[in-house]
Amino acid sequence: MIDDPLFWFTAVIAVVITGISKGGFGGLALLAVPLMALTISPLQSAGIILPILIVMDWVSVWAYRKHWDRNILFLMLPGAIVGIATGTFLAGYLNDQIVLVCVGAIALIFPLYAVFKPKGRKDVIAGNRPLGFIAGTVAGFTSFVAHAGGPPFQAYALPQNLEKRVYAGTAVMFFFVVNFVKILPYAMLGQLDQANLTISLILIPLAPIGVLIGVALVKRIDHQTFYRIMYGLIFAVGLKLIWDGLT
Repeated sequence: MIDDPLFWFTAVIAVVITGISKGGFGGLALLAVPLMALTISPLQSAGIILPILIVMDWVSVWAYRKHWDRNILFLMLPGAIVGIATGTFLAGYLNDQIVLVCVGAIALIFPLYAVFKPKGRKDVIAGNRPLGFIAGTVAGFTSFVAHAGGPPFQAYALPQNLEKRVYAGTAVMFFFVVNFVKILPYAMLGQLDQANLTISLILIPLAPIGVLIGVALVKRIDHQTFYRIMYGLIFAVGLKLIWDGLT
């Protein structure tokens, strides 16, 4: 058992922030592993966070059970399975820094595209089926290797301009499946050992708190403001991922 007070302080903050993200503000969850990695290894952080993510997913799925887009899920989930399988196969050969920089670059491109796209020009992302599969594959892969599947998912889902609750619910359903599929590969790689699971169990009671905060915020923010916040978050997360990958 870890007895460092700084670990527990950062872990509590990380779990609540992740819950807010699961409640509808995708992107914030990327802060969890770096926060906990201040005192333990990133690999151990990821192992501790996964069971907590799954509990949060159950709460979030219930909250958004009537609000999600079937077409986006059918497009992206097959790709996500391919991405997770690829991550499992390459687990011993991956350079985490390169992955972070690539994901960060993806996260930066699409908010910039949304801001600077010429008015009246048809959006090349919305409804693009091959791009949806590719985005799902990248999201599954980066979620497996770095819990960083948010930016690739958002890069495809945000331009669809879904109603805010439908967008949040679609993200919740997508990562519910992705995180569930990750259980077996993580266990095979030794990231779900008894020590990590014990810490996860201690932190799990905090999970619903953050989720409910996130759900409440989504309900109270208007559609346009929600999307401005989401694009701002994905841009900030992209900068952070690139920074983490280069330092």
